[in-house]
Amino acid sequence: MKLMKISLFVLGLATCFLSCKKDDDDGTVVVEVRDRTEQQIEDKALLLDYLETHYYNASAFDGSNPNPSSKDLIIEELEEGGTVPTGYRLLIEDITTLDVVFAETDYELYYIDLNKNVNPDSPSPTFADNVATNYKGFFLDDDVFDSAVNPTVFDLTATVPAWGQVMPNFHVAETFADNADGTTSYINHGVGIMFVPSGLGYYNFSQGSIPSYTCLIFSFDLLQMYENDHDDDGIPSYKEDWNTNDGFFTYNSAEGVHDGDDTDDDDLLDYNDADDDGDGVLTKYEDIDGDGDPTNDIGKNGIPKYLDPEETESNENQTL
Repeated sequence: MKLMKISLFVLGLATCFLSCKKDDDDGTVVVEVRDRTEQQIEDKALLLDYLETHYYNASAFDGSNPNPSSKDLIIEELEEGGTVPTGYRLLIEDITTLDVVFAETDYELYYIDLNKNVNPDSPSPTFADNVATNYKGFFLDDDVFDSAVNPTVFDLTATVPAWGQVMPNFHVAETFADNADGTTSYINHGVGIMFVPSGLGYYNFSQGSIPSYTCLIFSFDLLQMYENDHDDDGIPSYKEDWNTNDGFFTYNSAEGVHDGDDTDDDDLLDYNDADDDGDGVLTKYEDIDGDGDPTNDIGKNGIPKYLDPEETESNENQTL
């Protein structure tokens, strides 16, 4: 599936590199990376035009349906001079706008929450978790470029940035049950649709049938979530976005300047670094009290020992 073919790491570096594609002459054509702010202005105009000229079957998601699904969604283009049919609403009327800063650029990301009955007590994923989802990806001309009709699990850190920003605003299924045929039924889960500027999608990268600098739309069902600890250090990955806490993992901007999420400046982000402070003691062994949480083992300098290279106490050989 195309959705999983490019990582957040690569996207975060998109402003620093040039992408290439095949050419009949010498084999490649260099495509210069565009200015992100200028591209976002263009993308915003395209998305707003789509939202203002397309309507959806809002009555199918008005709360009377106890278990809505993204497959129930119908979107139609409003003909010039036409009126929106009864039971439908313009997309623009129901959007929620997320203001997102990514790659030093201000973005607007739009979504609609389609399940009015969702249980607010059901868990929501963080930007760093795994999710089980059905989804469909399509362009502004409504052509579908990707879909998953059966529950598919993927890591939100390994897909386009928009997903990690939108998914925490939705809830997983209230209940689920395994069926005799091997399938699983999910009841009362998050259902939504997101409208993604290219800068929070694939940006200057082309992916299969997705051209560079393309706005994307995804409808989806959020079914289940699984908390990630990518480096198995006892700290959930989302907690290792400790420096900016903005839903993105970022590198330090300069050697020795700890303004990102790489404590020891070793070019391994903390969520993927088993020794966050580079002191030779694995983070999980700096959980001195053995409660499974290294973050509450505070050292002499007033910070957790796993973030302090001067603290090298280890419980590796202790029985706690």
